[in-house]
Amino acid sequence: MFYGEYIHSIDRKGRLILPSKFREAAKGNFVERFFVTRGLDTCLFMFSEEEWRSQEQKFKAISFTKQESRIFNRLYFSGAVDVIPDRQGRILLPQYLKDFAQIKKDVVVVGVSNRIEIWASEKWQEFYGTWRQSFEEIAEKVIEPGS
Repeated sequence: MFYGEYIHSIDRKGRLILPSKFREAAKGNFVERFFVTRGLDTCLFMFSEEEWRSQEQKFKAISFTKQESRIFNRLYFSGAVDVIPDRQGRILLPQYLKDFAQIKKDVVVVGVSNRIEIWASEKWQEFYGTWRQSFEEIAEKVIEPGS
């Protein structure tokens, strides 16, 4: 549903304008509410409400008797906030999430199919620079033959 890479900025009120392609995709799929939380690799994950509920069911099924599971769920769910874009497609990112992702002003908003990732521009450049040369090698490891 969400694809592409877009450069945006956080405005002086702390809001992020979602890329128009993402707003169109959300509207076409009747998505009004999103959930944003701490992601992996120092970015934020943003899910449609439906996808969030699906992820929530998976993570709730993880045994809470395992310490790693408790830690992950605490950090993941305690960081979550629901957001509804305004008429201009802006969302307000809480300061604690911006701090987690090291976001100051410039961001890269990345569509990763069922989720949106929000990266500090510098962190995205660092990630992309590190992994782009390994793209084909990684593909060979993670994509099953005949897929």
